[in-house]
Amino acid sequence: MIRKRLEELEERTLQKGACLASASRGRLKPQEESPSRTCFMRDRDRIIHSKAFRRLKHKTQVFLSPEGDHYRTRLTHTLEVSQISRTVARGLRLNEDLTEAIALGHDLGHTAFGHAGEQALREVVPGGFAHNEQSLRVVDRLEKGGEGLNLTMEVRDGILCHTGKKKADTMEGRIVHYADRIAYLNHDIDDAIRGDILSPQDIPASLRSVLGQTHSQRIDTLVNGLLTYGEEEGEIGLPPLLEEAMLEMRDFMFRHVYQNPRAKGEERKGQWVLTQLYRHFSENADDLPTDYMQIALQEGAERAACDYVAGMTDRFAVDVFFRLYIPQSWNK
Repeated sequence: MIRKRLEELEERTLQKGACLASASRGRLKPQEESPSRTCFMRDRDRIIHSKAFRRLKHKTQVFLSPEGDHYRTRLTHTLEVSQISRTVARGLRLNEDLTEAIALGHDLGHTAFGHAGEQALREVVPGGFAHNEQSLRVVDRLEKGGEGLNLTMEVRDGILCHTGKKKADTMEGRIVHYADRIAYLNHDIDDAIRGDILSPQDIPASLRSVLGQTHSQRIDTLVNGLLTYGEEEGEIGLPPLLEEAMLEMRDFMFRHVYQNPRAKGEERKGQWVLTQLYRHFSENADDLPTDYMQIALQEGAERAACDYVAGMTDRFAVDVFFRLYIPQSWNK
């Protein structure tokens, strides 16, 4: 059987700390194994073929509905995280399939309008809102008409723990935590320069001297840092100098890009759109699509409204808002 051969190959070639497919803790619902794919390969494929994954191409990363073709979206961000994660996993002889599945699924629950949309729902949804928790709900509950994707425990854990204080149980999941930051900091710099929000010289010289002068140099520095630290320490992390520099770069980006009125001036409109949509559907559950009406009956209208609105793309959210609140022309 092909799957058995693949599992045996992992056992022979991966390092001691790797998460082996043959040692997976299984799924929420027991399921017969694939004859040709390991459990983590199967999870990766399920995520790629999901509706939530396809919707990422029309969800904002940083710049709302940019006119240029080369600005990142939530989908291209996800692909960059996956590429970095796989490079590190392969270099450290960890499970590349598990790492890739976590990376591809980590942002499935992200809202429209980037982190501004997440903040809008956090303020109005009872109990708050976090995109990593919503990503887990997407794969557990919302995909496949309410059946969920039934992913392995290791992929679910990595998706939930890709951000926040709790570390993933696996080294593969901890790779994605770092790869996510490496990807978004560097591609957000690239997009900010493209949008004339930053110039390369605006980045402090001290950070450029440590991390590199260009986009590719910075990614190379941080990826090599992960690899070096992993080989020397047997854990996922960065050498202290690089860890500090990355945190300083993150602070710099918050001050100059993520909170810059020129770059983020339209965000309040997006936040208001999502807020109004959430309130409408939580008060008018009959207006929800059939799948979400079922959630409303089982878990309440507020939960269903949150799931529906959080899953919207930027343009779909605007279209629904337009349909609900803007007078339509008479066409009879």
